[in-house]
Amino acid sequence: MKILILGSGGREHAIAKKLLEDNPYINLYFYPGNGGTSLIGKNIGNNYSISDLAFFSKKNNIDTTIVGSEFFLMQKIVDLFNFYKLNIIGPKYLSAKLEGDRIFAKSFMKKYGICTPKYEIFNSYNDAISFVKKNKKFPLVIKTNGLAYGKGVIITHNESDSNNELKNIMIEQKFGKSGNKIIIEEYLEGKEVSIISIFNRKKIIPFLSSRDYKKVEENDMGLNTGGMGSIVPNPYMNNFLFNDFKNNILEPTLDGLITEKLEFFGFLYFGLMIYKNKMYLLEYNTRMGDPEAQSLFPLMKNNFLNILKSCFYGNDISIKWKNCSSCCVVLSSKGYPKKYKKGNIIKGLKYLKEPFYIAGAEKLNEKWITSGGRVLNIVGISNNIENSRKIAYKKVKKIQFDNIYYRKDIGLI
Repeated sequence: MKILILGSGGREHAIAKKLLEDNPYINLYFYPGNGGTSLIGKNIGNNYSISDLAFFSKKNNIDTTIVGSEFFLMQKIVDLFNFYKLNIIGPKYLSAKLEGDRIFAKSFMKKYGICTPKYEIFNSYNDAISFVKKNKKFPLVIKTNGLAYGKGVIITHNESDSNNELKNIMIEQKFGKSGNKIIIEEYLEGKEVSIISIFNRKKIIPFLSSRDYKKVEENDMGLNTGGMGSIVPNPYMNNFLFNDFKNNILEPTLDGLITEKLEFFGFLYFGLMIYKNKMYLLEYNTRMGDPEAQSLFPLMKNNFLNILKSCFYGNDISIKWKNCSSCCVVLSSKGYPKKYKKGNIIKGLKYLKEPFYIAGAEKLNEKWITSGGRVLNIVGISNNIENSRKIAYKKVKKIQFDNIYYRKDIGLI
């Protein structure tokens, strides 16, 4: 069996490792992949268009393609693959807008009565500035409408900060065209929860809850990133809150997807906030989270390929989990998510025990070097979060490279 995985980070390496662990006979292909994926499959090249990827899949008899990165979804890759009758796990463009178009997503939430923070939409810089001036409640959350790869959400604490960020986003185009339209959202002080699920066009089946640490600095300070670490399960979730999520977010979402004919085969990520003992939906993603996937896969008992097959054929899915906890620590290049240096030699990888995942690293002349902002994902597994994080950080100490940076509080807050 041949599987093509689209993306270049730790999430894609984690998907691949789980597939191989359960099914050692499969052949894996990656676009563009990274140094880790090159050791367990074939990175097929660079600068491919989605048409090139469709041609490659047809020519090489790829059985299934898994979309890891959101970039491909907004390029309408699923629509194209469906046209050529190529199997692919992921949503068509219109459904992917739940992630790639925040205004579309917010309108969907409002229409189907899904609990989400109050918000206003702006496509005029002057109107946004005027709103901030009249607003007396801070902090505020400013979000780009389009994709910004985990970094298009900024919390401002006063009028001056808000005005500066609005100028950066809407006038200077800090995030490119993604900032042409923005959302200014009510800030909720609470605990964040991620729930990744799989959707088989009929039902949404949730995975274990997780916690993603998005801020680059400890104590959840600094800029938003693609994720500096994650833990599973989320210690702040309980049965009461899960039922609230199920009744007021998951089920209305399912109703809306079916009513609006937005059904798809693939993953649906709920970015949630616990506020005053109630669940609020902050955002959807239409793929697996990163680094949540890296914490989830080591705990999954099922054969992941069988889950994907059941999803694709619309069959019932029952997922079993180990009675354990996991903690993933992301090792990054200092300066991420802004400017950072590449090409630093990584030492200690040969002493690292599984599970761990390559995110932004390549092997060159028998040496591992950094090639991205997020470099390695190191996971500890034990009977509780406290022990899991101890194991993870003990493994972290084995790795060295110039300008290494990581948060030291993953799993503590």
